[in-house]
Amino acid sequence: MLRFENLSKRYSERTIFQGLHYDTAAGCVALNDESGSGKSTLLGILAGTIEPDAGEVWLGGHSLRTAPLEAKSVLTYVPEDCMTYPDQTGRDYLNRVASERKTTVGSDALELARRFGLEPHLDKRFEQMSFGTRKKIFLTGAVLGETKVVIADEPVGGLDASARGVLVDLFRTLAATRTVLFSSYDTAFTQACEARTIGFADLGARG
Repeated sequence: MLRFENLSKRYSERTIFQGLHYDTAAGCVALNDESGSGKSTLLGILAGTIEPDAGEVWLGGHSLRTAPLEAKSVLTYVPEDCMTYPDQTGRDYLNRVASERKTTVGSDALELARRFGLEPHLDKRFEQMSFGTRKKIFLTGAVLGETKVVIADEPVGGLDASARGVLVDLFRTLAATRTVLFSSYDTAFTQACEARTIGFADLGARG
C-alpha cells in the first residue's frame, strides 16, 4: 500500500538522504532514528508536502508524481504541528476531509472524537486549540473514507495517557486494513501498537 523508490533530498550542500526505498502492505511501522536524521522530511515527501530531488512514491498503487489527486485521496497525513487554517473549526475540518473523500462524518468518527474528549472542542477554531487537541482532530480524520495509508509525524506528542490509549487502539485497528507509518521515540507506544521498527539503515543508501 506504501512504496517508494530511490528517494533523495538535499538542502543546500547537505544531503539529507539518497536512494531510499521501501515497500509495505497493511500493518503498523514505526520510523525511529536519531534526531536530525530527516524523519520529518521523509514523511513530508511521502505525504506529498515536500518535493523530493529524485525518486517516486506510490500510495495505494497511485503515483504521487503522475496521479497526485488519486494518491492523496487514499492518504491520511498527521503532521507534527497539526495546524490547518487558524480560523477553521474542528468540525469544519472534519467535514472538509469527509467531503474530499466523498463521505460524511459518520458515527465512527463521532465516537472516536468522543473517546478523544473532543466534543467540547469541535466548534473551536484551530487557533484556540491546544497542540494536543489539534492533533486529536487530525487523528480523528483517519477514519473518514476508504483510505489506504496513514502517515503520522510524532503522533503521541501533546497527548495525555488516556488519549495515547485511544491512539493505540486506533492504530491497531487501522493497521488491519491500512499501512500506518509513524515516527516516534516512544518505545512503549511503539510496542503497544505492535509496530515493527525501522530506521534509515533499513531503507537503503544514506547521504
